[in-house]
Amino acid sequence: MAHESLPDKRIRVWYRPMRPRSQSEQHRASTPLELLFDLCFVVAVGQAAAQLHHALGEGHAGSGVLSFAMVFFAIWWGWLNFSWFASAFDTDDVPYRIATLVQIAGGLTVAAGVDRAFEGNYDVVVAGYVLLRLAAVVQWLRAARQAPETRSTAYFYAVGITIVQVLWIARLALPGAAGLIGFFVLVVLELLVPVLAELRAGTTWHPHHIAERYGLFTLIVLGETVLSATNAVKEGLASGEHIGDLVSLAVAGLVLVFAMWWLYFDQPGHARLIRGNSLFTSMSWGYGHYLIFSAAAAVGAGLELAVGFDSHHTEISGTATALAVTIPVAVFLLSVWLLHIGPTNECRPIAIGFPVAAVLTLAASFGPAPIHVTAVIAALLVAVTVTATHGEPEPG
Repeated sequence: MAHESLPDKRIRVWYRPMRPRSQSEQHRASTPLELLFDLCFVVAVGQAAAQLHHALGEGHAGSGVLSFAMVFFAIWWGWLNFSWFASAFDTDDVPYRIATLVQIAGGLTVAAGVDRAFEGNYDVVVAGYVLLRLAAVVQWLRAARQAPETRSTAYFYAVGITIVQVLWIARLALPGAAGLIGFFVLVVLELLVPVLAELRAGTTWHPHHIAERYGLFTLIVLGETVLSATNAVKEGLASGEHIGDLVSLAVAGLVLVFAMWWLYFDQPGHARLIRGNSLFTSMSWGYGHYLIFSAAAAVGAGLELAVGFDSHHTEISGTATALAVTIPVAVFLLSVWLLHIGPTNECRPIAIGFPVAAVLTLAASFGPAPIHVTAVIAALLVAVTVTATHGEPEPG
């Protein structure tokens, strides 16, 4: 029997039995420990975005984007698995906190290895990743012992995660192309573990809590984007040259980030999760956010690159610079459309508006002032969304 909501004024104890939390629990919100987890993981996001910016600026777009995608998977997958486990089994006792802090240490180790990963050496990233994943195994084993109703699922998670971690370590010995192929094979295995485990007996994750967790991480990634762009503009202004162009670019970047925030949060994520109420819906929604998170982070790298272009500190072309912003923005818009809006949404202006805006954003790459035009397109999409939904009931 799942226990009820943990009261705000509960007796402090160092240990509680790890039982599934109720999906109908009222006022379920993120805990300070979860917020600390997010804050530490955004360090790794910032490192990945910074290295992507450097790679693009040096003309290594292919290898830079690939390295960013690979490193971001380690960051995102560690965060995702912690968040869904916590939604179902968070006891907030001493053993749980210690295991979570070990996972945070693993995430920070991943952050420390980002620079080496972009040079082709993933040893530190793998060490940190394996540490945070094995700490998660300890949590699953505890759940298996103390929650009989989900024992088979918890053991499947524990065994599956452990096997894949052994394979991640073995992959380090693979050279070149074999190592790259091994990476994608292991990604598939990682993604399959939760699917196969949840088919046995679903865990009691909380829709509102999960939607809030994803929303908070989206906010943090957008905040990192603003910080990156602001620092780049600050450096450009310090030179005393091209001030007009840089201020204009800063305004466009700010409008763009504001629009991305508006479009993501206009439709609450929990509504989609509750309506779908299926393993496919929850998995596609949860997994699909890889594109939203990584695209939002990449926008920051692109804006930094645009600052360098306007201040003549980079040698790459204007079109390449524009694509570093427009491609992730287009990916963000299409991902939000698929996960929050849906092609069959009854409100046709927004159902059609998102993909149209994505196409126009990509087209803007080849015209004048592409970043500014992209910001205008995003702002217009916000205006369409507000106008089309005016007078409708608030989505629940």
